[in-house]
Amino acid sequence: MITASVVAFHARHDELGRLIDCVMRSPIDVLYVIDNSTNDELRDFVNGNLRIRYIYSLNQGYGAGHNIAIRKSMEAKADYHVVLNPDIYWDGDVIGEIASFVNQHDDIGQVMPKVFYPDGQLQYLCKLCPSPIDLIFKRFLPVKWMKKRMAKFQLEFTDYSIPMNVPYLSGCFMFFRIDALKKVGLFDERFFMYPEDIDLTRRIHKYYKTMFYPAVSIVHAHAAASRTNKKMLRIHIVNMIKYFNKWGWIFDSERRAFNKRLLSELNH
Repeated sequence: MITASVVAFHARHDELGRLIDCVMRSPIDVLYVIDNSTNDELRDFVNGNLRIRYIYSLNQGYGAGHNIAIRKSMEAKADYHVVLNPDIYWDGDVIGEIASFVNQHDDIGQVMPKVFYPDGQLQYLCKLCPSPIDLIFKRFLPVKWMKKRMAKFQLEFTDYSIPMNVPYLSGCFMFFRIDALKKVGLFDERFFMYPEDIDLTRRIHKYYKTMFYPAVSIVHAHAAASRTNKKMLRIHIVNMIKYFNKWGWIFDSERRAFNKRLLSELNH
């Protein structure tokens, strides 16, 4: 059984409808729409679809919203759960192919496909385990100082052409093995949004492979709200501070070990 969830905050009907169309063409059995909006007008928009479970929720953040659905997925004894952003879509049997890939490898706990912008450009969403420079201070440093570092951080030298066991995968599409979530726990609800995907991927990565799987792809109309909205930038920075308070600012031996192992694998 495969379940999925999307957390919506006043989501555009055309975007959400496009995602729902993709889900309905996939082997996903149940889609949980967790509505964090200030009203429940999306209820009527999704009402009547027997594969959708609409849940109106007080907005406690992105991860907290998905946790509502993941707990229901566990209660339903699902094998896999897929975390989806409202602004993604795909062609073909992306879900089925990933499920088949994971079925063949008991050591895989999480998968992300190749991700493109709507104009066809590749999104560099496979990353090393981050340091404060990679996530916070880069915003305040000249681009030319960070260009080489960011290229390495985002593993651009791989051309994203091969499967990779990566410690930081984007939260726009997260295909989870339920047993992995049972082992490491759900999203850390201390993070309102932004670093919850980094935190959960690295926790799974400690015990399972967290794979980039380029055989299939999706499109992500990435908004990057924190780059243009001062309120979102503030939320971003506050939650990144929480992340590094949890895992370590300068001293993070696990980060160092994860990154050393991945770079060694990719350079052989």
